[in-house]
Amino acid sequence: MRRKGVGTTAVKSWMVVSETGHSRLEDVGKHSIMRRTGLPARDPRVLDPVLSYPSSILGRERAIVVNFEHVKAIITASELLLINSSNPFFLSFLQDLQTRLSNLNPSHMSNDMDGGHEEKTLANDSRNGSPCAETVTGTPAPNKPLPFEFKVLEECIESACRCLESETSTLEVEAYPALDELTSQLSTLNLERVRQIKSRLVELSGRVQKVADELEHLLDDDNDMAEMYLTKKLNARLCDQSSLKLEGYNSEFEDNDQSDESNSEKYDKFLCPKLDVEELEMLLEAYFAQTNGILQRLSSGGLHQHSVG
Repeated sequence: MRRKGVGTTAVKSWMVVSETGHSRLEDVGKHSIMRRTGLPARDPRVLDPVLSYPSSILGRERAIVVNFEHVKAIITASELLLINSSNPFFLSFLQDLQTRLSNLNPSHMSNDMDGGHEEKTLANDSRNGSPCAETVTGTPAPNKPLPFEFKVLEECIESACRCLESETSTLEVEAYPALDELTSQLSTLNLERVRQIKSRLVELSGRVQKVADELEHLLDDDNDMAEMYLTKKLNARLCDQSSLKLEGYNSEFEDNDQSDESNSEKYDKFLCPKLDVEELEMLLEAYFAQTNGILQRLSSGGLHQHSVG
């Protein structure tokens, strides 16, 4: 009889959320997750609740891996996979995300050019023989919604920041009375109370700093941000595939001695445009500023300056 864990892949319970906000529980093994998302083996390990990994956001070819506080998630262009949890902040995050996606879905579905359904337009146009570049570079609609992956990413970061804000507020409520009592009466009990609060403050500051550092790291690297444009990269792959098919179709009617240079020029006109990271940069900048604001509150609260001997 094979021992548990030997020669088998551990199966975890994942909450899967679709583009429409519908969710379901799935028991999925690590190898299935890797095939489903295109991630290397080391990336799902970052999300293991048993292991202690620092806050991180990893952009990959077909997925974004998010490990922020209670949110441990894999985002693709069409679905979100979350390690299921009973944490109240996790449940609140899930509810907020489902509400956002379900509220946006009717208008989202009515316009094939919006967000995650953009690839459907590309696929239809490629079957009809239309140049895919025309679909991608068409005039954007006013107030065009974020693609699915950015809606989800924003909710992940916002939920983590909300958690850190809440803990900061709780700590502030406890800290000031404790400091006042210690100032008015120096006792072992009051001293121990302040020490415990200071220990929590140092731990919380470290968590907030890790989130801020990760956001700053992303903002400093356009290539890392570009990796997170999953919907556009999916469209680009569809664009390339349809262009190659059109290339092969047209070549049957051309002279055999046509130069490679001519073929290259004809292919280039169908290439999708380069990515512009400004959209994601603005999103990350807002939360980077928020985390710095939390750090400012923690550092100016008085405990860092208060000496506890």
